[in-house]
This record gives sequence, C-alpha cells and structure tokens, in this order.
Amino acid sequence: MATSTTGHVAIEATPESVGMSSSRLANVTRLVQRYIDDGKYAGAITLVARRDKVVHFETYGKLDAEAGTSMRPDAIFRLASMTKPIVSVALMSLYEEGRFQLDTPVYEFIPAFRDVQVLAGGTADAFTTRPPARAITVADLLRHTAGFEFLGGDSPVVGELYRRAGITGIPATGTLAERAAALARMPLVGDPGAQFTYHYATDVVGHLCELLAGQPLDVFLRARILQPLGMRDTAFHVSAANRDRLAGWYDQANDGDARFRAHDPADEARYAEGATYFSAGGGLTATTADYLRFTRMLARGGELDGERILGTRTLALMASNHLPGGRDLDEMWFGGPGPTAIARGTGFGLGFAVLLDPARAALLGTPGEFYWGGAYSTAFFVSPAEDLIMIFMTQLGGSDYLIRRQLRVATYQAIID
Repeated sequence: MATSTTGHVAIEATPESVGMSSSRLANVTRLVQRYIDDGKYAGAITLVARRDKVVHFETYGKLDAEAGTSMRPDAIFRLASMTKPIVSVALMSLYEEGRFQLDTPVYEFIPAFRDVQVLAGGTADAFTTRPPARAITVADLLRHTAGFEFLGGDSPVVGELYRRAGITGIPATGTLAERAAALARMPLVGDPGAQFTYHYATDVVGHLCELLAGQPLDVFLRARILQPLGMRDTAFHVSAANRDRLAGWYDQANDGDARFRAHDPADEARYAEGATYFSAGGGLTATTADYLRFTRMLARGGELDGERILGTRTLALMASNHLPGGRDLDEMWFGGPGPTAIARGTGFGLGFAVLLDPARAALLGTPGEFYWGGAYSTAFFVSPAEDLIMIFMTQLGGSDYLIRRQLRVATYQAIID
C-alpha cells in the first residue's frame, strides 16, 4: 500500500536542482495572483514538479469568498472532467486482464447499444434515423468518437431529446446503468469513429468498469486506484467532517459588478453523502496532493511507491493519439474546425488529450505531453519528455479565461537546462 496523502504538499527540491529557474518559475505565482487580484478567481492552488520532485506549491486567495476563509493546502476540489483520466486508467487496468479489446463492440457488454441509430434529420418532435456505419467500440468511448451528444452543442435536435430524457449534467440520484440505457435509446449525432464529440461516453466507461469488475464504480475505483495510490481524500462525495475543506464553487459572472458569483447551491446534492450517481465523467472530488499522486503514477509509467497500476506499455498506448487516421481534434471536431485553443495540433488518446505539434497548436510544450481539465477551470499536464507535471486547482465554472495556456507557458519557460 502506498503512503497516504495528508492533503498537504511539501517542496522537495529547489527548481535549480531539476533544471528550472526559481526566478522564472515565479511567473506562475505572478500569473495566478493577477487573476486573484483582478477578482477573476476566488482562490486557487498551483503545483509544479520535475524529475519527480515538487519545486513549486502555492495557495492563493480564498477557500470560501463569502466566509472570508483563506485557501488551504488541503482544500478539496470538484474535479469535474479531471475525473475522466482516473476512470479511463481504471478501465485500462481491466484491459490488461484481457476483459475486452479496444475494438470490442460495446453492445457485447451492454446489449442495448446493438440497436443504436444515427439521426438522419427532422426535429425533436419528428425525426428520422438510419443505421450507423459500424458499432460503437470501447475505443470510441475512451476517445469520444461514439457519436453521443453533449449539452446540445453538437446537435440541437439530439440535445433536446437528451433534455427530455433527463440526460443532463450530473444527477444526485440514479445509476450509471440507467444513464447508459438512456443513452442507448437516443440517436447518435453521427457515425461512431467519424468525428470527435466530447460527451457522456466516460459515464458508459464507468458502467463498463462496474460490469467487468462486478462492483459499483466507487468500490472498484477505491480498490483499483485510490487505495493503492494513497489518495485518501478522493471520492464521489465529501463527508460532513471534511465539508470545511471543500472549496467554494463559483461561476463566471462578468455582470459589471463582479467577476464571479456563487454557483447554484442545489448542485451540491451530487457531492453529499448518500448520493447514488457515481459520475465517471465528472463526479470525483480530490485534493491537489491526491491528484499529484495520480499524475506522478502517470509520469512514472504506471507505478508509484511500489504500487503498479498499469504497465508502462499500456500507459504509452493510452498517451498515443487514437483519432482515426492520426488526425488532430481540429480535423475531427463535429461540425467543422474545433476551437483553436484546444484543437489544432492536439490529438486524443484513451482518456486525455495528447499534444502532437506545439507549433500547430501555437503553444509552448512538448510532443507527447498529455493533459486534460475540468469544467470548474482545473487543469493538469504531464510531459514525459521533460519529466514535468503541472496541476492547477480552482472552482470557477463557465470561464473563458486563457489561464490553462498561460500556465503552460509560465511552467515551460522556467526550464533552463
């Protein structure tokens, strides 16, 4: 069993000892502090590690802006889509056991997906469908090419059908089995494998974990990932004893009077003890220290403190571009070119994005770097080439700020060897 985290992170080396500059790394602190001073974020945490040594850990602003409490090192954050890499790793550990192949049709495990159809035209009240060119595979789920819709952004017709069926966001009740069954009844926005549509596929990945492991997702993740890595503060709920460590949840306001506003408190029910929906796509909460242990495992090729989660070759496979034909997200984006900030020069692996061409991406970075973020502005990246990790934790939804790209620059520019 790995050593459990305590929620705190210690500085383990000087930047200079790992080929970075202290004065240049201070750009990370200055960047985030500007956002705090400008009222764009209530609070945040940044972490940088290189060559397996933490060289930067900083807290900023408030844990709870209304209460006036300062950000604390052991703050708990809602990971949102930074849950996806954890669940994807868990499924791939079952792949190593021979439970499935990447090209296995999903209907072999969830029969309802055998009869899935593709939207051909019409409206939500009167639409037509056609058979798909091929079946949805496990790889489609992991790389978001299954053809599902997400929040009405890809197809207003399918988006409305999702809304009517209750396929929206993260509920507090229900199960992953029910979500998967509901998705199977909906038409796809396009043929599986044809285009990238970021969607609810990871919830189906979570249900596959349940079916293959014979356990609820929370139990399986705890046994397969969280306990072995010592991630004791990572869970689908926040206990009453830890509520004072949960960071305040905000949305970007831009209303002239304030940069952010408190998020709808009704949504907190999904994180309460007793909630039954374990969202594989966005339901986990964690500390920065816990996510560091997860990313360290990734950076070390699947192992941490004697606990091997994945084989090195499996992780290398996950961090390869799996978009058909070696295309990037810009070429695969549903409905046309993708958003420049995340699409050009970027592929997608089995659970996270992969930087293919920094020049095409117009982004300081290294080919092979893999990363992702969450809806509440959290972000991480791992660069195998530079043996580099960056983690950013905050809780602001609906943000269009460029801080993720800026943090990439601020981190990489500090390398001097």
